Amino acid sequence: MDKASLFVQVANMEERIGELYVELGSLKQQILVLIEENQRLQREQERLLQSDPSVSGDSSETHRNLKRIYEDGFHICHVHYGSLRTDGECLFCMSFLGLT
Repeated sequence: MDKASLFVQVANMEERIGELYVELGSLKQQILVLIEENQRLQREQERLLQSDPSVSGDSSETHRNLKRIYEDGFHICHVHYGSLRTDGECLFCMSFLGLT
């Protein structure tokens, strides 16, 4: 391997490293934006939960509603949510409701 081709390889590698460094900087900036947005949303969620006493985290009514929907013949699982159950019981739905 001659010196000129070795120098060209090193120069190319240096250029690629520079491009990766720029890309890394861009990714870091995107991560910072996402972290700030996440913190803002967490603060907003906390504020909303404190300001509205009806949102107490009580899921019993939600659970009853989902059970009623399932008993009406519809899927409540993430796989087929909202579609009509035509093949009898669904193990995903039953597991979600704690019936298995």
